[in-house]
Amino acid sequence: MTHTSAAPTDLDRARAKYRAERDKRLDPSRREILDLSAREKLVEDPFTDVAPREPLHDTVDVMVVGGGFGGLLAAAHLRKAGVERIRIVEKGGDVGGVWYWNRYPGAMCDVESYVYLPMLEELDYIPRRRYSYGPEILAHAQRLARHFKLYDHALFHTSVTGLKWQERSARWIVRTDRGDEFQARYVVVAHGSFTSLKLPAIEGIDSFEGALFHTSRWDYDYTGGDSSSPLTGLGDKRVGVIGTGATAVQIVAPLAESAQRLYVFQRTPSTVAVRDNRETDYAWARSLEPGWQKRRRENFTAVTNGERITEDLVGDGWTVFYHAMLSGDEYGALNPQEVAEQRELTDLEHMEHIRARIDEVVRDPATAEALKPYYRYQCKRPCFHDEYLPAFNRPNVELVDTQGEGVRRITPRGVAVGEVEYPLDCIILATGFDQDSAYVDRVGFDVTGRDGLTLSRKWENGPETLHGVMSSGFPNFFLLPPNYTQGTAAVNFCHTLDETAQHVAVLVAEFERRGVIADVTRQGEEAYVRQVTEGSGLALLGGGGFLKDCTPGRWNNEGDPDGRPRKNVNYPGTSTAYFTMLEEWRHRCEFDELSLTPAPKPSPEVSVAKPVDDERSAR
Repeated sequence: MTHTSAAPTDLDRARAKYRAERDKRLDPSRREILDLSAREKLVEDPFTDVAPREPLHDTVDVMVVGGGFGGLLAAAHLRKAGVERIRIVEKGGDVGGVWYWNRYPGAMCDVESYVYLPMLEELDYIPRRRYSYGPEILAHAQRLARHFKLYDHALFHTSVTGLKWQERSARWIVRTDRGDEFQARYVVVAHGSFTSLKLPAIEGIDSFEGALFHTSRWDYDYTGGDSSSPLTGLGDKRVGVIGTGATAVQIVAPLAESAQRLYVFQRTPSTVAVRDNRETDYAWARSLEPGWQKRRRENFTAVTNGERITEDLVGDGWTVFYHAMLSGDEYGALNPQEVAEQRELTDLEHMEHIRARIDEVVRDPATAEALKPYYRYQCKRPCFHDEYLPAFNRPNVELVDTQGEGVRRITPRGVAVGEVEYPLDCIILATGFDQDSAYVDRVGFDVTGRDGLTLSRKWENGPETLHGVMSSGFPNFFLLPPNYTQGTAAVNFCHTLDETAQHVAVLVAEFERRGVIADVTRQGEEAYVRQVTEGSGLALLGGGGFLKDCTPGRWNNEGDPDGRPRKNVNYPGTSTAYFTMLEEWRHRCEFDELSLTPAPKPSPEVSVAKPVDDERSAR
């Protein structure tokens, strides 16, 4: 009945090694990030020119903040529910969200495209590969926008600067940085988890005299090439990459092929398992029966939730591990402590395979050892790639292992690690996105609800919501919850966004049918907040103690998960349980947790929105 050949004595040794590696990386200062407001050049759009336009003063039915998959799915489901005037406001130059910004070479999704890309059946599209590259994902986002006519009222290169509820008209006043001041009866904020780029607060970062950019603002004018062709501008350049997370794992191989010299600065190595991407078998695609994507997507989520599923429809690096780790029938005869130990042994064997693969691929023993991750598999988001490890066999590539310190200092000429300075022509920051700052800081604007209540003040000690979707005092206002806003998180982010978007669309349609304004009661909100805060914890992994023992990083607040506001948690159950809870709640139609009051009749003098003149509408 055993899952693994690892023994308890091996577990003791692994725990000691993991603890030692964790302790040398503990550093609260790692939570400090740069203020981007004074560094506009690092965040400006390098891909699309800003088109001039006149400010708008009109009215829409629903305003959606964000044009990534969350905003697109919210708008698409609203359109299907009969809502006509939907306006997406997006700070990028087109739809796509993170896939608009992440145009770095080698960008791809780590979740199977057949379950990740939404509405494949509805749009009659089959992805070209099992794991889609960035350009195909961006094209699919644009396909969604065209299919549901979402370009008609969309505003690009536009950032919301404030929302204010107007009680008399029962509308939200929306202001933007382009001088717009329009009204919306409903607002959906689909900010996403990968929007606010994160720049580490490294000493001297502003002093560097060469080229410096974040991976989500890739400078092809400097590097040459494009996302799938050689970076011809780097043939005589010394390039440094700071970061070894999921993005770095994807960019290292293209950079290694093009740069004269590449230095990869590592604080903590990632797990890098086999990706084994391949082109779609269209004979298989033609055999799919209606409803195939929904079944496949729900199966993937169930397996990665640790639910007991008899069939794994996806069978990739994600599901094979989670199925072995979390859903074994053999656990039924064990007590909780024995189950936890068995899972830890399974985890150890999996990590040993990952570490052994590094020895097989990387020829230099010292480099191979430095690339080995010593922590439990789920302490960091796993990576899958087939070219990352071989890149370190190239003579022009050097791994700079900082022994857990990370890069502390940048000089005008390069990066300093200890007493060694590495001269560089270009520094690329593969440092990810800010998911830990206060919500209002990340979305970039405050929201003023009833009686002058602001979201920043209400949430100063953490989110207060009903289901992670609505918040008391902010009527007709919805959130598509990213991590830690009391919603849920799943391996497949698009599944979470789609389920939540459908929920919002159903609610808006019901409120319209009843002719009401919807707000959350304080009692209903307080009950839900108690539910999530008292029940939070990664139960499948052994509770909150699991994160405390993990290597420091974003997921555990640099080794201090208790340092986050207590309310910054997700729904205390699997994402499947969360989706079921939402569905059952809305189907009951009782809405005891809501205050529903009659909506005023529309004022005849209000200017109704007309389609925005934008060439993307006709694409």
